[in-house]
Amino acid sequence: MAGLLYLPRLFVYHSENINNIDLSSTFKVMEYRLYRFIMNPAMMIVWLSGLFLLYNNGLELWLLIKFLLVILMTFFHIFMKNCINEFESDNNKYSSKFFRIINEIPTVLMIFIVILVVIKPWS
Repeated sequence: MAGLLYLPRLFVYHSENINNIDLSSTFKVMEYRLYRFIMNPAMMIVWLSGLFLLYNNGLELWLLIKFLLVILMTFFHIFMKNCINEFESDNNKYSSKFFRIINEIPTVLMIFIVILVVIKPWS
């Protein structure tokens, strides 16, 4: 989660400093390392633990809704990779305002996921 919350913030700063070559290259390294070494392994752990939870609990409605939200978060994760690729090729097409707005997506998804896990409605 920390990576999904922090990476769009890096994109905000990167898009605001796109013409500063030194700063832009620093952001490229930070974004790549965050995604490759923290976010990707964390996503794999999330999916493995989620499948283990499904195996142990069986098909429950709250769990299926949680999986749907995790799938949406995975799409967001993939979109972040596409943004990294665009920054890497100096071809970013999004504004800093766009990144400020989408920075809220993982927060909202996380809130709903935690509520589903804690309350476990429909179980």
